[in-house]
Amino acid sequence: MTLNCGPCRLALYPCCYALVALLLACCMTPVVFPQSQQLPPPGAAGSATISVNSDLVALPVRVTDSNGNIVSGLTLEDFRVFEDGRQQKLTLFQQEDSPVTVGLIVDHSRSMGPKLAEVTAAVSAFAHSSNPQDEMFVVDFNDDVWLQMLGGKPFTHSADDLEKEIAAVSARGRTALYDAVAEGLNHLRFGHCEKKALIIVSDGGDNASHQNFSQVLAAAQRSQVLVYSIILEGDGQEENPGVLRRLSKSTGGISYSPGSAETIRSISALIARDLRDQYTLGFAPEKTANDASFRKIQVKVSASGRGKLHVRYRPGYFAVDTSQPAPQSAKVAP
Repeated sequence: MTLNCGPCRLALYPCCYALVALLLACCMTPVVFPQSQQLPPPGAAGSATISVNSDLVALPVRVTDSNGNIVSGLTLEDFRVFEDGRQQKLTLFQQEDSPVTVGLIVDHSRSMGPKLAEVTAAVSAFAHSSNPQDEMFVVDFNDDVWLQMLGGKPFTHSADDLEKEIAAVSARGRTALYDAVAEGLNHLRFGHCEKKALIIVSDGGDNASHQNFSQVLAAAQRSQVLVYSIILEGDGQEENPGVLRRLSKSTGGISYSPGSAETIRSISALIARDLRDQYTLGFAPEKTANDASFRKIQVKVSASGRGKLHVRYRPGYFAVDTSQPAPQSAKVAP
């Protein structure tokens, strides 16, 4: 007997038939996981951190006052979340500095040659300002897209390793920005942190990708990933900063256009702080006839004595189609 599994062929002798049957029976038996932990009753002491099921929508939310200052100390009762106009029951509430899985999508195409020092400064400033427990990785791109294996591992906690790898790559070739973002979104799925983000350092141009912007935007909206953009504009004819601004806004992130190396360092530190100074709200969405539809999100916040508050969040998401196979990872750097 021969079982055929992808590229592998495993030959089994007659004495193994019973074992194979037992294994197949076990694999076909549904597994029931315990229910997620529920929120404590209102007024319970301490901040709530909830374990959630696979259908949870996790929504990072940043709250500021009328002067732009970060507002901390809000409670679950201060927030209301609506999906397509219907208020949702929150089953996740976090307000602490929790670790983040962060992917840095770094443009090393020919047009970025004069800006490589700025690129290194941006990556270094972010890495040194992040939470020591953050998981970080780098996707470099020019004509090709490749994942940097930092210290032989797909993720790193080391800012020094990150900076060294970025500085070692030269600028050449064309620009496969959209393919690089798609790879970053894919690799984030292997991270262990609940909160996930991408930071794109590029001029926004693309002339070598297999995917187009609409595909990448839809993939980002299907994910629960914050996308930040550091847009290094110059004199290049193929620059297109508008696509990065739209991608960031659609996911609840921010885009920046720095003017100097010092500004780049400060912006990168701002992004690191922005990821830390957030609330995370979560809810289990209702099942609908069209689970692949776009669902609009609205978050309202009000707290006595706090004045007018401003809230930033992603405007909506596409429900994940679990029937689609996971994409394959891109090649890694040699």
